[in-house]
Amino acid sequence: MAAAFAQAGIPAEAVGIYPGGAAMGAEVVSQCRRTMIIGGTPTVAAYEGNPKVQAHGPGFSKVIFGDDLVDDWEKYIDLIADSVYLNSGRGCINCSGVWASRHTEEIAQAIAERIGPIEVKPPEDPEALLAAFTVPGMAQALSGMIDADLKETGVEDMTAGFGCRLEEMERCAYLRPTVLHCDSPANAAASKEYMFPFCTVVKCPQEEMILKMGQTLVCSAITEDQAFADRLVVAHHIDRLNIGPIPTIQLDWLQPHEGNIVEFLFRARAFQVPEEKLSPAG
Repeated sequence: MAAAFAQAGIPAEAVGIYPGGAAMGAEVVSQCRRTMIIGGTPTVAAYEGNPKVQAHGPGFSKVIFGDDLVDDWEKYIDLIADSVYLNSGRGCINCSGVWASRHTEEIAQAIAERIGPIEVKPPEDPEALLAAFTVPGMAQALSGMIDADLKETGVEDMTAGFGCRLEEMERCAYLRPTVLHCDSPANAAASKEYMFPFCTVVKCPQEEMILKMGQTLVCSAITEDQAFADRLVVAHHIDRLNIGPIPTIQLDWLQPHEGNIVEFLFRARAFQVPEEKLSPAG
């Protein structure tokens, strides 16, 4: 990444690389006046409330159905599938949860049929949709965590019939798309997110949804129920709210993403000159 920045024209001295483990990262953060970090839930929790640190963690982005439109769920399967698997499901804006009060088994099966058949292809293949895990043992560990959650009553792997989830290569491993159905938000899998096309479809009454869905970076609410939409608007644990059939991965660069990095890392200043000093062009 540093080499790519330099090739694009960023001065090489503007980028510093400090090899090391967790202790090295913590030391860098402690020595800087402003730091942006990216990590898992424990990392974010460690810096919660620290004004010097802007922490970016898992997105837990979701598509949720209001009771008024959930019976038309089939119209939105492509939107959900794209939200789950595009960019290999590795973004915090990728959908990792679909919540509805009914039809959840059918929704989960339809998503599984849409993304379950996606196969592992070499990275140079223009049709490759899955990214490799190059850290030894990481893909295996994640697959094992999913298998552990599947032992809980009420959790079902809807993509099990489309082939083995874990595919190991000589120097890397892949995880194929996985869709789980959860009977309840209380299932441990309902609050999980992984760095590959993975989502849970969670059965939950609409009146309990906002309270139980937890921290959500992007929420696409498929509803025309104004009262429900109003409750979503004032939910502080939703950072980016889409009302209507908008993919979670759809970005508008005028919208800040978890806050504006420029405003965090830099101080705004004013600059003025006398009017007569301005050029004729203004």
